[in-house]
Amino acid sequence: MSTLTKETTSVIGSDRVAGTEVYDRSGQHIGSIEKVMIEKVGGKVSYAVLSFGGFFGIGDDHYPLPWEKLQYDEDLGGYRADITKKQVEGAPKYRAGSDFDWKPSTQERLYAHYGNPPYWR
Repeated sequence: MSTLTKETTSVIGSDRVAGTEVYDRSGQHIGSIEKVMIEKVGGKVSYAVLSFGGFFGIGDDHYPLPWEKLQYDEDLGGYRADITKKQVEGAPKYRAGSDFDWKPSTQERLYAHYGNPPYWR
């Protein structure tokens, strides 16, 4: 595989994930992936951080979403999420240019919001 390859049928480069559109169960656009969060030690992709709410990317809020909520949909050319936009809007978030509080209790609240047990349990 060439070092320039950014995507195969089973893997994708992180730079290709950033900017990918996210859709709800019915195919309605929710937002786009700002970045992915990866476990430092285990290497597991833990979260996709969704970006939406601003005007042409200005003033967007960032919403961490458990990675297991996403499934790539080739027909959409993006990720389909087992959530609604309303669920995301009520989720823990942070403003662009600031940091999210990634402590374990905050992550547990995030998982509880989406109705999933934390991936580390």
